[in-house]
Amino acid sequence: MFDSFSSLRSKINLVFSITLLLLAILFVGSIKYDNAKFQERNEAHEREIAHYLYDYYLKYGKIDEAYLESQNVSLIKDKAKVIQVERYFKEKGKYKRYAVDTYKLQRVILINNDRFKLFLENKNKPRLPVKQIIIFSIVFLLIILLYLWIMKSLKPLAELKEKIKTFSEGNLDIECASDKNDEIAEVANEFDHAVKMIRELLQSRQLFLRATMHELKTPIAKGRLMSEMLPDEKSKDRLHSIFERLNLLIDEFAKIEKITSKNFKLNIKPYKMSDLVEASIDLLMVEHPERLITVNIIKDHIVKVDFELFTLVIKNLLDNAIKYSTDKHVIVNIDDGKLEIINKGEPLKGSLEEYFKPFHASKSGLGLGLYIVKSILDIHNMTLQYRHQNGKNIFTILTKKKHRKKAA
Repeated sequence: MFDSFSSLRSKINLVFSITLLLLAILFVGSIKYDNAKFQERNEAHEREIAHYLYDYYLKYGKIDEAYLESQNVSLIKDKAKVIQVERYFKEKGKYKRYAVDTYKLQRVILINNDRFKLFLENKNKPRLPVKQIIIFSIVFLLIILLYLWIMKSLKPLAELKEKIKTFSEGNLDIECASDKNDEIAEVANEFDHAVKMIRELLQSRQLFLRATMHELKTPIAKGRLMSEMLPDEKSKDRLHSIFERLNLLIDEFAKIEKITSKNFKLNIKPYKMSDLVEASIDLLMVEHPERLITVNIIKDHIVKVDFELFTLVIKNLLDNAIKYSTDKHVIVNIDDGKLEIINKGEPLKGSLEEYFKPFHASKSGLGLGLYIVKSILDIHNMTLQYRHQNGKNIFTILTKKKHRKKAA
């Protein structure tokens, strides 16, 4: 029940709703109390009138109509109406020596004694509760104004929430500084300061990485030129391959930096899984890949991915699988909704989640590689699973929702 009132706004709405409800109950109760008191006084007053008329009649032998008029009570003289009222009282079982009832919205008093029989109309009505209405209106208006004032005070909080949401999506170009003096403004100013600090740190990191990669690419380019001058074709090709791989690693490092900083725009397109695996094997840049990797296409399928990032995922998994395989051989199974990468080897020492941490301290060296894999799969809404079975490590990428649900 209380889960629906978890937000600050809903709690304030609840408090003010209860306050207004209690105010309305108090107002209605006050009016009912005044009406009950009036009714009590009115009934006592009617009995006093009946006693006075009886005493006056005994003394003077007539009805004191002037007194009745002064008490805002009139004598019903119309014979037809008297007959109707008398019949009404008889039907109601109230035709007695003294009775009071309402007839056609008129309060009628019956006095029927041994001296006279009268039907009187009491014209006294409860007064309009002007005092209560004024007080209620003022209090109601004050509560509404207070509510609007508080809600207006919370408006910057909603704006801050939207800016925090924008910031969490990777947009650092936000300004949320406030010139007010309340607690919300203090939080907004502190967050604005934190955003500026993070922005400066990221800019410094990007500048450092760009400078580092630029400095690394320069000697690589020179090395490639020098390798072209070698007379031995075999050595030339080997060095060329090494420098090409170093250049590729730097490009991958740049991509990884963008991914981890959430500063990467995906280029999602449909691809056959077999084509992605083939492209990933090419990225390994190894001689005779068919001796190292066996690809089994059980059931090929289409996946919508960013080509560069997803091939980087498969390439990293293949690279690790070859590196830490006891027989230097890897099996790749392509099936509907999943991709399996299998190698012979010792099982992971800890849980897979531990290896997802960046720079995970492990002799196997899988920490950063799996962190990159996990980061890319997360932005593709895919899942990586691991199991060790019959002396083999099996890494499985689940690419379809139905398979991810079964795994969960």
